[in-house]
Order: sequence, then C-alpha cells, then structure tokens
Amino acid sequence: MSEFEIDADHKTPREVNQILKQSAKKNNKIVIKNPNAMHYIAAGLTEPVELTIDGSAGYFAGTMIHGARIHINGNAGWFPADNMTEGEVLIEGSAGDGVGQGIYGGTVVVKKDVGSRTGEIMKNGTIIVGGNSGFMSGLFMMGGRIIVLGNISDDAGESIIRGVIYVLGDIKSLGKNAKVEDIDQEDKKELEELLTTYGFTLDRDEYHNFKKIVPRSKRPFYGKESEEG
Repeated sequence: MSEFEIDADHKTPREVNQILKQSAKKNNKIVIKNPNAMHYIAAGLTEPVELTIDGSAGYFAGTMIHGARIHINGNAGWFPADNMTEGEVLIEGSAGDGVGQGIYGGTVVVKKDVGSRTGEIMKNGTIIVGGNSGFMSGLFMMGGRIIVLGNISDDAGESIIRGVIYVLGDIKSLGKNAKVEDIDQEDKKELEELLTTYGFTLDRDEYHNFKKIVPRSKRPFYGKESEEG
C-alpha cells in the first residue's frame, strides 16, 4: 500500500470526494493538497485510511466518516466530524461551532479554540479542546465525554442527558440539568492517559483543577424549576 496525493485546487468538493473514496480503496495514506478551506471534504469516507488535509478545511469536514483518521494541518469551519461513527479527526488549529455534533464514537481533537455547541447531541466518543469552548457546549449531550483545557462559556451542559464534560479553566455558567462534581482518581488517570496520547502536556497538579459537569437528573424536567414535581 502506498501514499496517494490529491490536488484539490480548481476541483469541486464532489470531485475531490469521488477521487478520495476511490483512492482510499487502494492506498492507506492519502494527502489532500491545496484544500483552500473546502466544505464537506472527506464527507462519508468509510475506508480505514490515514488522511492528511494539508491546510484548512471548511464546513462539515469529515462528516459521517466511519473508520478514517483525518489530520487537518490548519483550521476547520462549523461541524467537523459531524455524526462520525468511528475514527479520528485531529485539527491543529481552531474550529467553528458544533465540533463533533452527534458523534456516535471516535475521537475529535482541536488543539486551539472552538465555537459554540461543542458536542451537541453527541451519543458517545470523545472530544478534546485544547483552548476555549463557546456557549451551550454539550447541548442535549446523550453520552461520551468532552474535555476542555481552557474556559467554557455560558450554559455549559445545557439539557445534558448523559455523559460528562471535564473543564480545566473557568465555567461561565451551567445550563439546565447540569451540575458540577469533583473529579476522582479514576478520572485523573483517564484524563492523563488520554491527553498525553494527543500531545497535551500538563503538570500533575493541574489534573486536580479539572471540574466535572454531569447531569443533575436522569429524567430532566424542562419547565420552570418551581413547577418540578
């Protein structure tokens, strides 16, 4: 198996994805040159290929992938790794809103800041944010884990059903059905192993500073809190 190179310059997303899917059947490593922040790049890729996007990607990068490992050497727009079922999306820069929206599995890593609604309606899997995450991160989260090494903005964990959000920085405010718990030794061990794997270097003492956002109730009530019960 060999490495295959695709020049995306002057090609449409459809053309790039068609070439990508065909070449992924014969090659285990593929590089896309000149992506020029193209939208929908690698959409629906189901081969277990290692894909490098040599630059920035637009909206829905790696949407609905199953098994591919995608490395973006730049930034990404809204909804990278949307509805991924299995695989890995690693973004060296920043990303927009909805990182890892609806994922069923796999790992999404953004080395810098992300926008709002990180991990919205995610079912499982892991999302790691090296910087800050915007408002309503974990909105309607149904499972999995989000790890934010920076600050998290308003309404964190809004309407969370299951899952956990770890935050090293400040939590501006919590959403409905979210509460903060202290992390335990098992949490610290898991965080250290995972973050080290993806190149994040923290002092041992810093792991004590993580906060854990979890659901207040397994059966949340969405009316006025004064009406509950």
